[in-house]
Amino acid sequence: MNYLIGVDIGTQGTKAVLIDEKGTVLAHSYKGYEVETPRHSWAEQWPDVWEEATWQTISQVIAKAGVAPENIKAVGVSSLYGGSGIPVDKKMESVGPCIIWMDRRAEPETEWVRENIDSDELFAVTGNSVNSYFGFTKILWYKNNRPDIWDRIHHFVPPCSYIVHKLTDTVAVDYSSAGNIGGVFDIRRKEWSAEMMEQLGIPASFMPERLVASTEVAGHVTDEAAKRTGLAAGIPVVIGGVDAPVATLGAGALEEGNHVAMLGTSMCWGFVTDRANLSPGLVSMPHVLNPEEKIYTFGGASTAGAIASWFKDTLGQSETLAAELTGINPYTLLDTEAMNVPAGSNGLLVLPYFMGERSPIWDSHARGAIIGLTLLHKKADIYKALMESVAYALRHNMEEVHGAEIRLDKELTIVGGVSKSLVWPQIIADVTGRPVKVVKDDVEAPLADALLAGIATKTISGPEVVKEWLEYGPLIEPDAANHAVYTEYYRQYLNLYQNIKGSLHEIAELQKMEAGGEVSR
Repeated sequence: MNYLIGVDIGTQGTKAVLIDEKGTVLAHSYKGYEVETPRHSWAEQWPDVWEEATWQTISQVIAKAGVAPENIKAVGVSSLYGGSGIPVDKKMESVGPCIIWMDRRAEPETEWVRENIDSDELFAVTGNSVNSYFGFTKILWYKNNRPDIWDRIHHFVPPCSYIVHKLTDTVAVDYSSAGNIGGVFDIRRKEWSAEMMEQLGIPASFMPERLVASTEVAGHVTDEAAKRTGLAAGIPVVIGGVDAPVATLGAGALEEGNHVAMLGTSMCWGFVTDRANLSPGLVSMPHVLNPEEKIYTFGGASTAGAIASWFKDTLGQSETLAAELTGINPYTLLDTEAMNVPAGSNGLLVLPYFMGERSPIWDSHARGAIIGLTLLHKKADIYKALMESVAYALRHNMEEVHGAEIRLDKELTIVGGVSKSLVWPQIIADVTGRPVKVVKDDVEAPLADALLAGIATKTISGPEVVKEWLEYGPLIEPDAANHAVYTEYYRQYLNLYQNIKGSLHEIAELQKMEAGGEVSR
């Protein structure tokens, strides 16, 4: 029997799975870590935590599965969208932290781009707009604010490329990661845009020259990496790419019309298309399958599961204590309390913009809001309203493709931690009005990483086999009465942001003024 390993480097932890060639998951492992947030709306990570988590999770799945290392045929690695990428020197060692996707510090650089770069040309070349979400604005932040680091930079590399370098000693970037940087990648020609980099003032040398498909072998495990992981030296390694399209593949979405919401720390709802310039309100990049012809387009909310985590840590102390005493997951306890709260959370409405917001409003200065509170509201009402707000954000992104000649399947597939909630999937069905499918054994991106590695090494015949690997839970149908209620609340959700947008921006400025000096490592 041949075996494959998939590794996904996430925002809050790294997951690895070991599967056989029939798609059976024989072992999985997880290593958590934190995001550094030295200021309001800043979010960064140093790559050493990803490196250590990769060594640990790979070695653990090999040990748990009890397979011979020589029977592991390939490894695939995907990662969170690393924003700026990791600034590295000529020795491929980090000289600064990776400014990740949720960071919003590059607002001045974003404004400079809007004032100095033709937005129509930017969209025509890259298939994307300008926002401090995109990596090229974060790269410009380094240029303008950290000359001590800027002068030492040889490359900016995505997290998955950095880890693959540590495994193989090769330097390459997959097409999806390149496209998701925005600004510097030509989405039609599938190459770095020398013209846009010249206009932006970003040296072309900062972008690694070698671009690879996610079904192409990027390198082979070195002797040193073999010692650290338990892998056999010389086995092929694939750069799976950005976690969102990889997870979409892992959920069985192969054709235009299939759409998947990946609901983990954040929310990414996306689909595969052949239209390179679909909407400036969404994010586009080459897909991890057939990147020469296919585009992965998605809309994303900055916070999804992160809101539930915030609530548990801030207001869920009793559930956390009860979990320690009973062994029941604290989120299960919170879900149970929210199950009896009616649609609309007894008149509460939340804006989930706790770290600014990505698509479709693209507002880094947006902030979270809880509206409608009275003395009659209970903790469960607030918790359910938070879950509803993420569903509203999902619906908002889905409506961005109306009139774009994209025919979406009626059914929506969801993956990620949110899909395991007792109530959240039903809320999503009721808010969007679409039946919801949940993958039973939700291994998300790591399964697709292993699939991509298998395709690259011909261990697996093709991507279609993923449909045979997956098992879905019962279809969750929307409740018509709840959908009607949520449609009214959704209308207020859209109005609320527009009505208090100015105040949210002023609050963001006050937070910025009150922030202390830059916190170094």
